Amino acid sequence: MTRIDEPRRIDGRSARAERTRRAIVDAHLALLREGDLKPTGERIADRAGVSLRALWTNFKDLEALFTATSERLLEQVDTDFRAVDAKQPLPKRIDEFCRQRSRMLELIGPSARAARLREPFSVSLRRSRSRHIGRVRTELEELFEKELAALGAARDRVLQALTVATTFASWSMLRDELGQSPDEAQAVMAHTVGALLQEPHQL
Repeated sequence: MTRIDEPRRIDGRSARAERTRRAIVDAHLALLREGDLKPTGERIADRAGVSLRALWTNFKDLEALFTATSERLLEQVDTDFRAVDAKQPLPKRIDEFCRQRSRMLELIGPSARAARLREPFSVSLRRSRSRHIGRVRTELEELFEKELAALGAARDRVLQALTVATTFASWSMLRDELGQSPDEAQAVMAHTVGALLQEPHQL
């Protein structure tokens, strides 16, 4: 009897542990979105409805929590992501791509702002930022493959410029430093992407 029930107990403990971990990560993200860019363990545990001991039992240190939070954010980004049809005319692709990038950047914005405070000291956060940039670069290469190929020797330079224009550093400049609304920032992004892809480029 014991041998039959033991796997059930183990499965039950694992499920509870996973729910606790998810609650902690979601609490961390919620606090970041509310503007608490450096929430303490106490505040995260309180929001999650768990003890501080439970928090550090499930995450051995801040790096482990940052890693789990980054993974959860990527899940949310992937859920909201809708691939743009690469067969559409260029103006349509630019419009749809920039609309989607704006949504994605608003979604990751609070976490990205918080990450900037800790990135110099966190391998996990630097790795997460590199992943986000790499994903955008790949999307740009696939969605605008024909236009980039037509640029010849200027291709890589323009791709670099497109990456800069559509990742969080530029979005933060528009939103946080220049005070633009999401719609205004999106319009600037679309203008920049269009100019880079459609204007002639001298070597």
